[in-house]
Amino acid sequence: MDWGLQNRISQIIKPQNNRALMLAVDHGYFLGPTEKLENPKKVIAPLLKYCDSLMLTRGVQRTSVPTSTNVPMVLRVSGGSSIIGEDLSKEEITVSIKDAIRLNASALAMSIFVGSKYEHQTIVNLGKLVSEAEEYGIPVLAVTAVGKELGKDARYLSLACRIAAEQGAHIVKTYYCDNFEKVVQSCPVPIIVAGGKKIPERDALQLTYNAIKGGAVGVDMGRNIWQSDNPVAMIRAVRSIVHGNSNVDQAFKLYQTLCNEKPNQNKPNQ
Repeated sequence: MDWGLQNRISQIIKPQNNRALMLAVDHGYFLGPTEKLENPKKVIAPLLKYCDSLMLTRGVQRTSVPTSTNVPMVLRVSGGSSIIGEDLSKEEITVSIKDAIRLNASALAMSIFVGSKYEHQTIVNLGKLVSEAEEYGIPVLAVTAVGKELGKDARYLSLACRIAAEQGAHIVKTYYCDNFEKVVQSCPVPIIVAGGKKIPERDALQLTYNAIKGGAVGVDMGRNIWQSDNPVAMIRAVRSIVHGNSNVDQAFKLYQTLCNEKPNQNKPNQ
């Protein structure tokens, strides 16, 4: 693995403890103005210093992230379908490698849809993206997206993660599930767990703890942070698990303490 590739991966997965806290704000690429992410700039600003990397689209990066930041950008480069379209799995590569380089991307992210109608084109596109990105020392994060008709069990996720790794993905983002250790064991590259839909704060902290305990290097959370009543308190609580080895009780207590200290702290869209 070339120096540049290793260096970029180390920006995302911290070498001190092999852990990663990624903040996801790329939802608009198919969902449009998601609740509490209507104004990405206001959402991102108070959270940026607490995440290890930011997963986003080029449009949000250009309009909503200060150019002075040192936080690595994980650039979403796939798209082409919307929540009201025929099939979310019908994605293509929408960002050129040249544009990714211009944006100083630390990694490129795209989805594959194993078992869905367009699985073939998304898997082939992943392989092509890896080949092109590696020419410039840029790692690729593969997202194992799941169609409506497919479950999120260990058997399916093991299949999807392994296929992503076999195509050369350097990091895989997937879902937590029962028997998650089997998913990790069958995937030869680091796994980051998706936060998913908004759930109660304590449950999201439990998800984070379980993911780390199960062998994931970290989490990529979006809605469970910026849809929280106290996003800064929440990201700090998540961070205490990922990087501080807190248990769920400790992390939730930290969240409550921070909420009580600053009850109006960071309601981003106000």
